[in-house]
Amino acid sequence: MKKIDAHQHFWHYDPVRDAWITDPAIKRDFLPEDLAPVLADAGVEGCVAVQADQSEEETMFLLQQAAAHDFIKGVVGWIDLRRPDIDERLARFTAFPLLKGFRHIVQGEPDNAFLLREDFCRGIAALEKYGFTYDILVFPRQLPAAVEFARKFPRHRLVLDHVAKPDFKTGRLDDWEPHIRALAANANVHCKLSGLVTEADLQHWKEPDFTPFLDIVLESFGPSRLMFGSDWPVCRMAATYPEVMNIVENHIARLSAAEQAQIMGGNAAAFYNLQ
Repeated sequence: MKKIDAHQHFWHYDPVRDAWITDPAIKRDFLPEDLAPVLADAGVEGCVAVQADQSEEETMFLLQQAAAHDFIKGVVGWIDLRRPDIDERLARFTAFPLLKGFRHIVQGEPDNAFLLREDFCRGIAALEKYGFTYDILVFPRQLPAAVEFARKFPRHRLVLDHVAKPDFKTGRLDDWEPHIRALAANANVHCKLSGLVTEADLQHWKEPDFTPFLDIVLESFGPSRLMFGSDWPVCRMAATYPEVMNIVENHIARLSAAEQAQIMGGNAAAFYNLQ
């Protein structure tokens, strides 16, 4: 079984640009040289590097890392999807086969309906035209818009990051579950089992904290539309890489070997068209 980490990050730490980084555990550079031995120890063959800064400079930085390190199988970058020349700009990016898709940090937008803005949706339509995927990064309050967004683009390959960051600390499901089920009803939407520990009690989380949420996601999306992601190095605020992987592997242990293989690598490889 080839394991693929569908979601992790690299950065040269900058205190101004990366002001969101306040935890000492991740307040430094994290580069492929740091991740390679971690993946090797975990038996993970490759990864998908995802943007953390909203700039095309970061997209090019990630592509440079991917070109230099074979274990980086693909890149999810950033581009201003609202720019008027988005079609022309994306056409240029097709020159980079390791660039698989794009993401916008919608969770940081004050407008809960940001995903439905006309200018943003024009950019999403352009992504679809050029075969790029789109990662949906939202909080539960933005899930209703995400559901409508997915319905607007029924043929586009979409994936929800971090199961939409529910409240693992309190175990509250009511503002999350119905929208997750509605989102999963769109067959083109996948979901990453990622970013779990950093939305829980950082120092005192336990695997059972995630169980009801993972049960709902597994039931809603099914094994063929879920993919493991570590969210390394952000996960280091609360857990080691093996601990993060164990949460997912332990939860899906009851599935068939083929279904487990899908979640731990096969689905990511197919979704992002990894080589």
